[in-house]
Amino acid sequence: METLRNKILKYGHAIDENILKVDSFLNHQVDPNLMYDIGTNFKNYFKDKNITKVFTIESSGIAPAVMTALQMNIPMVTLKKNTSKILNDDFYQTTIHSFTKEIDYTLTLSKKYITSKDNILIVDDFLANGEAASGACRLVEEIGAKVAGIGIVIEKSFQPGRKLLDDKGYDVYSLARISKLGKGLIEFIK
Repeated sequence: METLRNKILKYGHAIDENILKVDSFLNHQVDPNLMYDIGTNFKNYFKDKNITKVFTIESSGIAPAVMTALQMNIPMVTLKKNTSKILNDDFYQTTIHSFTKEIDYTLTLSKKYITSKDNILIVDDFLANGEAASGACRLVEEIGAKVAGIGIVIEKSFQPGRKLLDDKGYDVYSLARISKLGKGLIEFIK
């Protein structure tokens, strides 16, 4: 997606070979027009997958996921990173590791927002090591629902996440695929 790549080049900050800050348009301040275009791209790519819901992990994936759900006219469900005091025992959980934050956290999904008949599109802001997407897939598949695809806004293609998800047979569609990062350096896969 050319608009997204241009935004990354103009406003993104490559801190080092692993960290790309895009907080001015994707996850701290959000560019709603860009998110709408992202939602349109995901809708067009996954249009023949009979998707019933869009899932994302709080919080940075919410903006692109809600715009995708809006475009598809289906509900969007947020997977929580922490158990809430208002949740009872009626939920699914799995543990995932955040390499960026160097912590483990528990991903939680309320049972009332998924059935075995659902066909889920998972949308997330970044794909690096594949832990978050893999955890979301485990939750979806735990009750027999299907992962129809995984939509990624920015993929760090030099990290192992894409291969991990491809090897598991998931349809992964990334809008911007970065081949190399370094301090002040951002390169895309052509």
